[in-house]
Formats: sequence, structure tokens, C-alpha cells
Amino acid sequence: MSDLPRKAVTRTAKLAALPLGFAGRATWGLGKRIGGKSAELVARELQQRTAEQLFKVLGELKGGAMKFGQALSVFESALPEEVAGPYRAALTKLQDAAPPMPTRTVHGVLAERLGEGWRELFLEFEDKPAAAASIGQVHRAVWHDGREVAVKVQYPGAGAALLSDLTQLSRFARLLGPLIPGMDIKPLIKELRDRVEEELDYGLEAASQRAHAVVFADDPDVVVPAVVHQSEQVLVTEWLDGIPLSEVIAEGSREQRDRAGQLLARFLFSGPARTGLLHADPHPGNFRLLPGGAVDGPEGGEPGSWRLGVLDFGTVDRLPGGLPETIGACLRMTLEGRAEPVYALLCAEGFVKESVALDPDAVLEYLVPIIEPAEVEAFEFTRGWLRAQAARIADPRSPAHQLGRQLNLPPSYLLIHRVTLSTIGVLCQLGATVRLRDELAEWLPGFVAPAESS
Repeated sequence: MSDLPRKAVTRTAKLAALPLGFAGRATWGLGKRIGGKSAELVARELQQRTAEQLFKVLGELKGGAMKFGQALSVFESALPEEVAGPYRAALTKLQDAAPPMPTRTVHGVLAERLGEGWRELFLEFEDKPAAAASIGQVHRAVWHDGREVAVKVQYPGAGAALLSDLTQLSRFARLLGPLIPGMDIKPLIKELRDRVEEELDYGLEAASQRAHAVVFADDPDVVVPAVVHQSEQVLVTEWLDGIPLSEVIAEGSREQRDRAGQLLARFLFSGPARTGLLHADPHPGNFRLLPGGAVDGPEGGEPGSWRLGVLDFGTVDRLPGGLPETIGACLRMTLEGRAEPVYALLCAEGFVKESVALDPDAVLEYLVPIIEPAEVEAFEFTRGWLRAQAARIADPRSPAHQLGRQLNLPPSYLLIHRVTLSTIGVLCQLGATVRLRDELAEWLPGFVAPAESS
């Protein structure tokens, strides 16, 4: 058996110890303040120590704990710069790596799911995992027809561990709130729980990946590896080389960052329009930057020819008509300064409950800073901009905070909202300058005003 489930008691004890650690640090902080340190300085130290403990435990446990950590990782850009460094280091580790499961466990799963003669399916198989994630790990191999492949093997007991972790985390979600200013942690955990069953089903994942691979087969900008073989707990896809987006974030050139950001935005909005599916796990570990054309080597090619490789289709939102036209129409009318129609549309879609009455102009004022990237021809996404937005919404004294608390997020928009916020978080990590308006005009229904009938 894998180390993932361990003993349920052990996993629960590790997670349950987190709030006690938070409380202990709060007491430590009080002592520091009595000793003369400023409240602001103590708060930053507390935040840093809390982050270090949280992500250490999440990385060790994998399962739902690590899934939660990966979901948080894309919001690192919203943190104060003084404490973002330690967060960044801890979160980057979560995005691409985790302690591997024993080789004998991997072989056991392959024998059970592919048959005792599973080795005959491969010309080569590397026992050391190339990557490890929340519910499975990936091994590099060569398929029997000579193709290089990625073999994703699900951790035995992953489903039970996932649900148990997220249940435990939800019990003290309130204590995790200060980690990411302006973000409500509890709905995030609930939404992750709701997706568990789907993500564990490699049959669904294979179908979603095949749908994307067909549509993007000849695309000059986006590469989706083909599915080679799928069975319960095992998914074999074509291998995808390239620079992980986490490396582009850490040390990529300006040209690479801008190109990666543009393509990430393009994939976010074009995917639903072209496939009816929204890739709903946009953390940097799921993307690669690949040289375009026939240039060999990971550093070859002009920046404008680089392509975006997309991995992991375990979590998707099914949107047969593409992204809702309401989003595009609301964005367009907000940019036009049309407060009354924007407010009417938000009311009609359930963003404003019938029992609540708001000032349309105040709603417009709340929205305008958020959609600033769509106002200009090209927008530079920065950590500073995202921190300012988070602080504006998180500050209980601000009008934006008061108004935001009265708005409602309809269930059908939950995943779209999280994916959009997560993608913006990655764009800010990249520090990319992106022509977002171009992508919205091309792919988002309702963003371009309908033509007048003659």
C-alpha cells in the first residue's frame, strides 16, 4: 500500500495540529508585542511562520491537503512583498513535487490495472517519478510503439485521503483566512471537495484531454498531448517536453514571460469557446513553454513562436455554449460606464439577491478597478497590482469590502470565478504584459457589442 493514506489517525492528527500551532504563534506574537515589537512587524512574522508550517504539512500529506495548497499557490502574488518570498519558495515546491510513493506500490498498481505483463507494454519505464501531484505521480516511459509517454499512476486510497483532508481543513478554514487577504477560504475548500470524485476518474480525464487534443491538434499556440492508453488508476499520454511555467516565473526572460502570459490568457478564453470545456486547474505545474516550429532544443526559436503545453485535465467545467455571455456583456457595459444595465444584469443572474438593494453607481465603482486589464490595449500584470486589489476588498473599512459582502456568487459561476482568479494570479507571478482585450474580443461571448440590424 502507498504511504498516502497512512493511518487515518496520523493524517488527521497532523492536520488537527495546525490550528494549535497557529494559536501558539499568536501567543508568541503577543509576547513579542509586549516586548516592544510593532504590531505590523509581528503580524508579518506570524504570517510567515504560519505559511511555513502549513505548506510543510500539506506537501508531506499530498492528497486533499496538497490539492488545497496548490489551489492557494496561485494567489501568492496577493501577499505583502515582505512575506511573499518564503511563501513563494514553499508554494513552488508544492506546484511541481511531493514525496514519491514506493516503487513496489507503483508496480503493484500497474500490474493490477494493466495486467501482470505490464512491462511488455513499455520499451522503457523509469521507476523514479518525473513529477508528483496531489492524487498521483507521473513516470517517464517509452511505449511499445516507440513513443515517449507520461504514465500517471493514482495513489491507492487517494479518494478517501482527499475527502478526509478537505473535511479536516474545512473545520478550521477561518483560521487560514489571513494567509491570503481578500479571499474566503471555506468556499474554496467546499468547491475542491465537490470535484474530488470527478478528478479521481481517469476515464473522465482521458475524455476531456482527448477533446482538447483533437481541437488543438494543429494549433500554432497551444499543445495538448494525445491520450495513448487509459485504465482505472492509470493514464498514459504522450510526453511533453518544455520549460515548466514555475521555472519561467522564477528565471524566465521578459519575452518568455510575456509570451507565456499571452498564451495562458488565450487558452483560458479560447478553450471553452472551442471545446465546451474549461480547464479548471491553472496552477503553474500544469503548463510548459515549448519552442515553436521545427527548432530543436528547449531554448530554440523566436519568442513569438513559443507555444504553451497544457497538462492535467482531471478537473474541468462543462460549458457547452462556452463561457456565459453574461460575463462578456457585463464586462463590456462596465467599460462603457453603464451602471444601470450592469446592475440589472447582475440582478437577473443572481449576483445580487432579491432581498438586497445596492446603488448601481457604487457597484460600477467596485468593478472598474478589477477589470482594469481589459481597459487598455496591453496590461502589465504585477504582484503590486494584485496586492492592491486584494487589500481594497479585504479592508473592512473600505466601501469595496462592504459592497463585496453584499454580492452573491451563483453556484454555476463558482468554478469559472476560481479559474479566472487563479489565472490572474499566475499572470501576476509571471509579471507578464498581456493584450487581454484582444483575447476577450476574439473568444468571450458578449464582450463585443452585437451589430446593429439594418
